[in-house]
Amino acid sequence: MAEPPLKVLIVDDEPLAVERLTMLCAGLGGIAVIGSAGDGEAALDMLDRCDPDLLLLDIAMPRMDGVSLARILERRVPRPAVIFVTAYDHHAVDAFDVAAVDYLLKPVAAERLDRAIGRVRDARRGAPPPGEPDQYWVPHRSEMIRIPAASIDRVEAERDYMRLHVGARSYLIHMTIAELEQRLDPAAFLRVHRSAIVRIDRIARVGKDEAGNWFAELGDGHRLRVGRTYRMRLKALVRREAVSR
Repeated sequence: MAEPPLKVLIVDDEPLAVERLTMLCAGLGGIAVIGSAGDGEAALDMLDRCDPDLLLLDIAMPRMDGVSLARILERRVPRPAVIFVTAYDHHAVDAFDVAAVDYLLKPVAAERLDRAIGRVRDARRGAPPPGEPDQYWVPHRSEMIRIPAASIDRVEAERDYMRLHVGARSYLIHMTIAELEQRLDPAAFLRVHRSAIVRIDRIARVGKDEAGNWFAELGDGHRLRVGRTYRMRLKALVRREAVSR
């Protein structure tokens, strides 16, 4: 049996943006655009009448912005899925907080929208819900991509940003190291310096260099200096793992 079409409500204060998203949805198939609203308050008024499965939601809007609306939707049962569609990349952390399915940058490409809506369909079929706390959106070229925490080898601070190292690649995310440390699983990640966090299972060796400074060496040979404040935690980890073996 064919799946019923996704009922989509577009929330954006720019008529041209609404028109473009409507055309993109029409070209993808399996989607029914049931209406549009110019701000969060107008969207709330429409929710009970339309009962959408998905909101394509702008962020910067008058009266009630998209993030505020998404926070209200968190208390709604059933809760429609949310995909943010915005011209700005610096709201990605807010999108993470409200468990949005995806975060698309304008102008949205059809294939990018199709992938995001595919995640909504997967969730409806019983796949893990969107916006799990072990995933992060980061800007890459002209779009935002999702980075699973399990793929992060280490994190290093760069002023107001954090650089996520994923294999041979790295990505910048606008977040403080304290915020990121709170979100990462403490059983999987360890802060070793005021400006560095490492995935525990990536640590291959711990020791001191010629100057007497402690370091944690990863499997790829990269060394992270261990700050004085964090040495005890690292030593405790090493002792605990040695005992468990």
